[in-house]
Amino acid sequence: MRVLVTGARGKVGRATVAALQEAGHDVRATDVMPPTFERPGQNEADYFQADLTDAGDAFAVVRGAEAVVHAAAIPEPTRNPPHVVFHNNLMATFNTLEAAIRFGVPRFVNISSETVPGFFFPEREFLPDYVPVDEEHPIQPQDPYATSKHFGEQLMDAAIRRSDIRCISIRPCWVQHEGNYENNLGPQVRDASVLSPNFWSYIDVYDLADAIVLAAESDLSGHEVFYIASPDNVGSRPFEEIVREYYGNDIEIKPLDREDASGISCAKAMRMLGYAPKRSWKDYLDETGRLNPGVTGLFSG
Repeated sequence: MRVLVTGARGKVGRATVAALQEAGHDVRATDVMPPTFERPGQNEADYFQADLTDAGDAFAVVRGAEAVVHAAAIPEPTRNPPHVVFHNNLMATFNTLEAAIRFGVPRFVNISSETVPGFFFPEREFLPDYVPVDEEHPIQPQDPYATSKHFGEQLMDAAIRRSDIRCISIRPCWVQHEGNYENNLGPQVRDASVLSPNFWSYIDVYDLADAIVLAAESDLSGHEVFYIASPDNVGSRPFEEIVREYYGNDIEIKPLDREDASGISCAKAMRMLGYAPKRSWKDYLDETGRLNPGVTGLFSG
């Protein structure tokens, strides 16, 4: 297929472009960063600069695509003014989806967020109703990032009501790669009391990219939402024990697929999308949370 990947210079977009090309697809990459006037590298994806908050730019890059993977976004709410986060993320999604509908693109993959339920960046803190969190969990966002991602999913719902487009929203966990595993997850490997709102969950960027390829190739109808997480938790500790130790009895613990389960469930994606993660934090870090020697990849160095 001819696949457009937005946000292609980000960590998710970059890995997705590579995975789609490896799967045999013709990829056009787009981002807000300017291109360089150099001879393209071998197998380098076609690149087109675009600001997707501008409808004209969105229509220009979507034209001719047979699938769209929309990964472009300001990735969290704390380093930009709230109105900038909300406007950028929501209007980029609206414009790109609108273009896809008008050009008759059959498949749209929307990269949403694990933050949608609302307990990641709240001004008034609260805990999830239960863990592992799944797609049925109540949604109560407060911050501009999670709210924009929630509205983006609602745009997908509206799209399938007014057109024949098929939509999948992916909610990735905290995305890790060989360049950031040690800094991000190393402290949690060493000490389970280093807490995170996603209950020791994470996703390897290459497993995430594989899931996005599955979504782009999927013939699922309507709009489906999938969490994409590693099935194990950071540190591979007994999940029920650490939840009770650090959160007491305030949270219901649903039945677990494995003792070292993640705090976010990827069961629906495994069942419906064919998601089969291949990587773990243990492939990158030793038991002290330090990077294993010789680990390389797209993000090394």
